[in-house]
Amino acid sequence: MIISRTPFRVSFFGGGTDYPAWYREHGGAVVATTIDKYCYLQCRYLPPFFDYKYRVVWSQLENRKELGDIEHPVVRSVLEHLGIERGVEVHHVGDLPARSGMGSSSTFTVGLLHALYALQGRMIGREQLMEESIHVEQNLLQELVGSQDQVSAAMGGFNKITFCRNGDIRVNPIVLPSDRIDELDGSLMLFYTGIVRTASRIAANYVTDVHAKKRQLRILKELVDESVDLLSSTASLEGFGELLDEAWRMKRSLGPGISTPEVDDYYSRAREAGAVGGKITGAGGGGFLLLYVPKAKQAAVAAALPELVHVPFRFESAGSQIIFYDREEDFAAVEAERETRPIRDFRELEIPYPESTAAASGAVADPKVECDHG
Repeated sequence: MIISRTPFRVSFFGGGTDYPAWYREHGGAVVATTIDKYCYLQCRYLPPFFDYKYRVVWSQLENRKELGDIEHPVVRSVLEHLGIERGVEVHHVGDLPARSGMGSSSTFTVGLLHALYALQGRMIGREQLMEESIHVEQNLLQELVGSQDQVSAAMGGFNKITFCRNGDIRVNPIVLPSDRIDELDGSLMLFYTGIVRTASRIAANYVTDVHAKKRQLRILKELVDESVDLLSSTASLEGFGELLDEAWRMKRSLGPGISTPEVDDYYSRAREAGAVGGKITGAGGGGFLLLYVPKAKQAAVAAALPELVHVPFRFESAGSQIIFYDREEDFAAVEAERETRPIRDFRELEIPYPESTAAASGAVADPKVECDHG
């Protein structure tokens, strides 16, 4: 049995420039960090003693006989991609809700690839994990997603990620004095709006015509270097919050759906209570509201958003990890032998209620009810 643990990410600057349609022509960059909230995936070869071959537990429970019948697109695609023919069980749990702007779908893909490779007895490097997860989402599944989420989930840490025109991706850790990184970490607040949305649908409003958004995307990219310069200086970190506010106002202009009247109201109330700046994480539309708030103002900001869930967090740097490995009995030979036999479908034995007992008691016969009289 294998358990992988893969972190969610918070993106600060450059979102939108990590889509291939943009960076393959103009280049792109983002500043992002992973946080101590995780996606956990438990995987094992399913013992061949059930009337199904695949068991997938997520927001649904799937027991499937054929790979093509699995509804979860990432599980189905990754099993096909890795050529795994044996029966498999995949069980997912996460610290944060899905479709909430924290890169959850890419985190799932990275964690699943990591776990299934380990199940096969293979440990792959972070760069391969990053590249294959991008390939699965963008090429195999044809999802309209960027490339930053997969990089952050696989690599971990607080980084400037550069997307080159030739397709190369460079990850440069942002190295700061410990007291400065602690101040930044402690000045960020995360609130869950309760609004779920599909990132690809929001992104479709601007990614399908990035050339019409050149001005906004170029400014968003420029803010990446400006934020890194500020962090590396001795300037007040409140300037980081001001840059977040500038980036959010620019991103809102990319297209409809990135913000909503409800989100605008939350942001306005937070600013009035003392937040310097912030943004909706991910593509926009809902999910999590990230705010830069000086510590002296944090209680007031929390009080101004009483209907939202406050999620405390810390930066993390480990990236995707295999946190549990336990060898189990190998049923490969038994499974292969079973495939050669015409196993009859599993079925439930129907036991009729004894008529004499029913007549004597006046009860109505119900073949589904069984009693144990000891």
